[in-house]
Amino acid sequence: MKKKTLIIVLVALAVLGGMIFYRISSNKEKDAKNAGPRGGGRSAAKVYGKVIQGQTFSDFLTLSGSIEADEQIELHTEISGIVESINFSEGGRVGNGQVLITLNDAELQAQLAQARTRNNLAAENERRAKLLLEKEAISQEEYDIASADFRTAQSQIQLIQAQLSKTVIRAPFSGTIGLRNISKGSYITPATSIAKLVNMNRLKVSFSIPEKYANKVRVGSQIKFDVQGVEGDFSAKIYATEPSVEANTRTLLVKAISTNTGNQLIPGTFANIVFPLETIDNGLLVPAEALIPIQNGKKIFVMKNGLATEVLVETGARTDADILITSGLNPGDTVLTSGVMALRNGTPVQVTLR
Repeated sequence: MKKKTLIIVLVALAVLGGMIFYRISSNKEKDAKNAGPRGGGRSAAKVYGKVIQGQTFSDFLTLSGSIEADEQIELHTEISGIVESINFSEGGRVGNGQVLITLNDAELQAQLAQARTRNNLAAENERRAKLLLEKEAISQEEYDIASADFRTAQSQIQLIQAQLSKTVIRAPFSGTIGLRNISKGSYITPATSIAKLVNMNRLKVSFSIPEKYANKVRVGSQIKFDVQGVEGDFSAKIYATEPSVEANTRTLLVKAISTNTGNQLIPGTFANIVFPLETIDNGLLVPAEALIPIQNGKKIFVMKNGLATEVLVETGARTDADILITSGLNPGDTVLTSGVMALRNGTPVQVTLR
């Protein structure tokens, strides 16, 4: 009986030993298949990459602005009166100094005739007083009174002539006149708006730039802009800025001037402005998908000796597809651009360049 039990135990041990040996042999074969020349036995990850070379990069800001007329006024009269004639067409061109409207001046003309009569009398009295003074027939005081009356009469004529000149409203500059708010025979006052006059040959482009870029603004430099509904880009030259940054918005107001060829642009419209900052001759641009945000900044993976290697980088401006790397990358580095979120430092990679 004891002999039979011993045989059973030996057979069981032999079976168990065979199973253990089989498991060890299987694991060794599996490890041998997975083992590679590098990477601690891990297979190489297939990724895409790009060799980064320096290229010219122009940095710029995209801003919003508005288009203003070079000159624009609302026409008013300086005196009250009845409109006698209107000498312009609504929406038409007018020249500098052109008569736009005239007011009835009959009353002022009558006052002028009266003043001239008084002036003639005062002039004759002054002449006689001078002759009498030379003959010592009157005192110096009497002559001074006559002379003062003559000068007063002359001043009265000048005053009435100045008022008469205000009955004629002229265009202060050449431009396009808008819709009129008056009619012939209307009684108007200085508060009455006659029409708008706009010089559209040149236009001002007004925009605000953040204070961090205020030192980049240079009088005489060019900007580009476009307007909705009008094809093509336009250029303008910066001619002036405010002397200080606006405290509430922390922006600097800038104005540029542009020629309005063919009157394509209309004052008051919205403008999309491209403001140039700087041009870098050897900028290193990487695809945006290659960049990985981390707690302390940003990183990318580059291939070194067949392995994915983490590199901390600093970034600058960006385009629609690429980001400028300002620190951490060298020309000729192969940047990994796909599957980067699954990579770890030291992962073997098989890179396909594109």
